[in-house]
Amino acid sequence: MVPQRLWTKDFIGISLCNFFLFLAFYFLLVTLPVYALKDMGATAGQAGLLTTVFLLAAILIRPIAGQWLERTSTRLVLIFSLALFTLPTFLYFLADSMPIMFTVRFLQGLGFGMTTTVAGAIVSNIIPKERRGEGMGYYVMAANLAMVLGPFLGLTIMQNLGSSAMFVTNVILAIGGMIAGLSLKLPKETKEILGPISLHPSGMFERSSVPISFIAAFLGLSYAGVLSFVSVYAESLDLIAVSSYFFVVYAAILLLSRPFTGRWFDHYGSNVIVVPCVVIFAIGMFILSMTTTPLMFLLSALLIGLGWGTLFSTFQTIAIQDAPSTKRGLAIATYLSIFDFGVGVGSFVVGIVIAGIGFQSFYGYSTLYILVGLGLYWFFYGRKIENRMTEQVAEK
Repeated sequence: MVPQRLWTKDFIGISLCNFFLFLAFYFLLVTLPVYALKDMGATAGQAGLLTTVFLLAAILIRPIAGQWLERTSTRLVLIFSLALFTLPTFLYFLADSMPIMFTVRFLQGLGFGMTTTVAGAIVSNIIPKERRGEGMGYYVMAANLAMVLGPFLGLTIMQNLGSSAMFVTNVILAIGGMIAGLSLKLPKETKEILGPISLHPSGMFERSSVPISFIAAFLGLSYAGVLSFVSVYAESLDLIAVSSYFFVVYAAILLLSRPFTGRWFDHYGSNVIVVPCVVIFAIGMFILSMTTTPLMFLLSALLIGLGWGTLFSTFQTIAIQDAPSTKRGLAIATYLSIFDFGVGVGSFVVGIVIAGIGFQSFYGYSTLYILVGLGLYWFFYGRKIENRMTEQVAEK
């Protein structure tokens, strides 16, 4: 049997849309706090709230966006969400006070949350079922690449061309995502007639996706300590010269490994990917805690990238595969909302813990914490999948 095509025009289009969306997100993630501090006279707390307000809006809107997808045209939701993400990029030029800036960030956060939800639902329907692990891996990799390029591009433009050029570039990136999204040829749909959007938890979350979402959030707390503090840690070790290469190595190993890990998921199930990748993630954190040289620092980046980078897309695939096709949008919303909430809270908690015990102890203890996460995965999923695979082999 010849496998169905993965790299269709629509798959490339939605992946590019995802890439531009996250590129614009990471572009402002590192530059906007600096702009607020230097050009708007904001306090450090206000600068930090710019990210919190954005992510809070995304978390709040996703369950609603997931339900909206069940009730109306996917293309209509996509157009509305892309517009809601793009239009606020023009308002940054007018934001001359912190209250206005918070308002603009909240509005764009709503657009970000809606667009990531609808794009995730679209890609899950575009990818052939037998290549879902592979396809979702490539789709998520677009966001991983944006995580590397966004901060580099943002800081380079801001330092060399100024804040006006920074905001112009942000507009261009958002429009790029809109063009890619509007290029999709989505099939006509017949939506089931449902009642009004529910604000009850049972209607706002896809039940089958909740356990794996919490496991992802649990493990993501350790990664939050890397994402938020690895550059500060590198500076404390006098490794600032190589700190900028951490996420470059992270992205490079994802590019090299993605063609294999996604296919292995599709052929052998999630356990073959999750179990070794959790262990690799834990080893990477242990090496990071023991780092004294540039080589050890970059080796930890390679292992953390291979481990956590693969786990995130794998967990997202698991979150949608047990959900009914009509509930995939809600499943994506459930996964991303719980994960983002966990990482958002985790970043705050990690900051307090690091202040108390130091970087090396935190990364060292994270090794054990991650292995606890492996136990949770095995209890809720791994043993069931292992039994299912054994039964399938016995039937053959």
